[in-house]
Parts: sequence; structure tokens; C-alpha cells
Amino acid sequence: MDVNLVLRSTRVITPEGTRPASIAVSGGTIAAVLPYDAEVPAGARLEDVGDDVVLPGLVDTHVHVNDPGRTEWEGFWTATRAAAAGGITTLLDMPLNSLPPTTTVENLRVKQDVARAKAHVDVGFWGGALPDNVKDLRPLHDAGVFGFKCFLSPSGVEEFPELDQERLATSLAEISGFGGLMIVHAEDPHHLAAAPQRPGGAYADFLASRPRDAENTAIENLIDQARRLDARVHVLHLSSSDALPAIAAARAEGVKITVESCPHFLTLTAEEIPDGATEFKCCPPIREAANQDALWQGLADGTIDCVVSDHSPSTADLKTPDFASAWGGISSLQLGLPAIWTEARRRGHDLTDVVRWMSTGPARLAGLDRKGAIEAGRDADFAVLDPEATFTVDPAELQHRNRITAYAGRTLHGVVTSTWLRGERIVDQGVLAEPSGRLLERNN
Repeated sequence: MDVNLVLRSTRVITPEGTRPASIAVSGGTIAAVLPYDAEVPAGARLEDVGDDVVLPGLVDTHVHVNDPGRTEWEGFWTATRAAAAGGITTLLDMPLNSLPPTTTVENLRVKQDVARAKAHVDVGFWGGALPDNVKDLRPLHDAGVFGFKCFLSPSGVEEFPELDQERLATSLAEISGFGGLMIVHAEDPHHLAAAPQRPGGAYADFLASRPRDAENTAIENLIDQARRLDARVHVLHLSSSDALPAIAAARAEGVKITVESCPHFLTLTAEEIPDGATEFKCCPPIREAANQDALWQGLADGTIDCVVSDHSPSTADLKTPDFASAWGGISSLQLGLPAIWTEARRRGHDLTDVVRWMSTGPARLAGLDRKGAIEAGRDADFAVLDPEATFTVDPAELQHRNRITAYAGRTLHGVVTSTWLRGERIVDQGVLAEPSGRLLERNN
């Protein structure tokens, strides 16, 4: 065992719990998790981070990088820098908001070519399921995408139309035929069309325009389709806690369904959003505090599998004061870990829970068997966190291309002091190294 690095801490989060340990790294892979006072092998470098907590690098499976085509919104260089600064070592890019969208193998290759030299962290790609690209799904799967994203209501960009129930069934049947995964923006278009649509700056009006029933009905229909077709499905960015009992019941009967939520749904509430503050706009929307409490219960009992960012940035001019016309998306790639840790600790959770939600769970969803845990045989990806330190969010200090954030001015717990990718330190006290991320394909 040719160990070149030993990373030591009094608090290392392993699958067996948190303990003092020395992590031996060989060639970018975790060779062993040793006792804290283990002898450092000859020729290995010791990095002792003291009492800072060593977490497995976070995995964010829901990121809109928008590159190429809308790089003024975001790009692989800036998005992956923000990820690294926030302790994320792997991200999966969503297939829309870039031009072209990731809906053919040719388009996937365009995106990979753009990302290759810019990635500060490891990057994989979701494919897209559109009404007219069923023929492209198997080739995309064979080319290494991690699954397929679809919308059940309008996506907000014309090049990525939604699936009606008939086309959803057709795509699901195709994807389940080769053992793939469909990830779904689940809002029912009929409920959205029937909801009151009032333009203006009142957040209460925007919330009324995206009712919980739109999510609940779409998820119930998705469960029915998944059950009938024996398909694997994943519910994206769950906002309505009302849907949790149906999801739990479906899973108990053997339906292959998983679900995620996002930092903004778990840390921000409708009651605190000022009118006109469209940096808080996303779809589905941030709901009331009582709904948030129920989402946290879903995390605690395991109904919600993971917490990922749904980082969906835009230029500042698209965040108009009118909730009806403003771009819907929240930028939180760099802030997800401290935002969730701040609320988790307040609610009595510990960092092992955060690791399960933000590293192990997303890695399992995507089938990234080298990510998501500190144990022998995994990639030596780490986030080193001072969990007691606090900071106040200053948008000017973010790595995102457009420094608009719903967290501006908030004081959060948890400072990422360093981030490591395959045994190399890529962030050190906020200073980023040159890009060294790799492009990932399914089953790598």
C-alpha cells in the first residue's frame, strides 16, 4: 500500500459513526481509515486538521450550470468553484437551461467538451426526456448519463417542453426497459392553470399560484405510472409535505420511488419573504413554516432521501420585482452545507445526518459507488468543516457568476476550511486551486 497522504482529525465521519481517525490515501483513493494515532507511513505527508470535522465530499445531483448557451447566467468554471468552496466535490448537471439541452448524444458531447477544462470538481450529466426524443433515451443511457429529467408542467424554457401523462408513460416504459432512472419535476399543469394568477410583488399571490395540490396530484400520478410500469422514479425538489404519506406508502408496497428536498425549502419560510423579493422565487415555491416542520420530519424518518441545491441561477435583470414574471430559481450551491447545518443543529440533528442527506444519499441515487462515504476503496474526497464557526453571507464573496442569493445577510454556522478531491486540496481557507475535476459517466 503506497500511501502518499494521511489526513488526521479528532472528528471523522465514517459509516460507523464519528471518531478520531487518520485517513490513509493512496493514488487518490482511500486506502484505509486508521486509528487516530496510527504511525504515518514512510514517504506519506501528514495533514492534521485538529478538531475540524472531516466529512465525505458532498454530492449535489441537482445543479443547473447553463453552459454552453446561457453562460451569462452561470458556467462550469464559476459553478464548480462555488461547489468546491461549499464542500461539494461532485455535481450532476441538469439537462436544461443550456443551449443545446442534453437531449441527444451529440448535445451531451458538446456539453462535455465545454466542461472538461473548466471543472474544479467532478461533473456528471443528466439527460432530458422530451415529447419527441424517445429514440434518443437509450443512446444517451449508453453514453453515460445518470438518468433522465422531465417536466410535467411547463419548464420555463421553450426548448425543453413538458410531458403529458401519455408521453410520460411512453418515456418511462422506454427507460425502465433498460433499467434507467427518471427524475421528475412534479407539478400538475391542470392545477396550475386553475390557480389564481395575479401579477405583482406580493409573495402571497405567487404562493397561491403554485398550490400544494399541483405537487400532490402530480406525485400521485407518477406513483401510479411507476407502479404500473415497474419503473424507477425520483421526485425532484419536494416542497409540499402533504405528498410525504403517499410517497412513504408507495415505497412500502415496493414502488421504486425516491425523493429529494432542497436547502431553501428546509431553511426559509413563506412568512419571512418580503414582497418584491424575487431572489426567493422558485418553482415549486417556498411554503409556510408548518410545512417546513413536516419536511424535516420526512428527513428524520427517511422518507426524504437526500438534500440537494437545485441551484438555478440567472442574471440580475431577470429577477424583476414581479413574482409572476421574474425568473424562478435560487442560487445556493456554495451555501447549502452551512444553511442545512445551521437549521439541522437547531432541530437536534448532527453532522452524521447531514452527511447522509447531502453526500451518501445523493451518491446512492446516482449510483456513484466511489463517492459518498469515508471508507476504503472510495475516492479521497473530503470537506473539512469548522462546525462551530459562524459567518454572515456576503453576496460579494460568493463564487457564483451572478451573486444573487436569498441568504444575503444571514448568519450561518459551519465554515468549510478546506475541500479535497481525490487526495488533493482544491480549496484552502477560501483559496481555490486550478481545475482538476473529472467528467463522470454512469457506473464509473
